Amino acid sequence: MEGHWYDAEAGPLVRPYAMTGGRTRPGPHGARFDLIALVVVDRSGTDTADEALLGPEHRALLGLCRAQTQSVAELAADADLPVGVVRVLLGDLLEGGHVKVSRPVPPARLPDERILREVIEGLRAL
Repeated sequence: MEGHWYDAEAGPLVRPYAMTGGRTRPGPHGARFDLIALVVVDRSGTDTADEALLGPEHRALLGLCRAQTQSVAELAADADLPVGVVRVLLGDLLEGGHVKVSRPVPPARLPDERILREVIEGLRAL
C-alpha cells in the first residue's frame, strides 16, 4: 500500500521526535509551558502567509487556539499529541509571534482561603 502512513491499531506512524525535529525543549530561550498555561492566537502577530510555512502540527495547534483560548493540556488532548511535543511546537509558535501565552498565577500569590471566606461572610451580612 503506497502512501500508507496510518495503522489502525498502532495509530500514526510518524514518531513524536519527527514532529519536533528531534528537539525536546521549546525554542532556544527554553520557555516553560505549565499544563494550565493559557494559549491564544496573537492576532497582531504574523499573517497567514507566514502560517503557510509552518508544519501541519503547528497549523493544527493554531486552529485549536483560534476557536478559543486553551490550556497546554487541552491542546495536547485535542491535537492527540504528547504534551512534550506540544510544548516544543508551542515554543516555535511563541517565538514566531503566532501565539501569546499567559502563565497561571502561582499559588503563593493567590489570596488566602480564610480571607476569601471573610469576604463572602461580609457580603452575606449586607
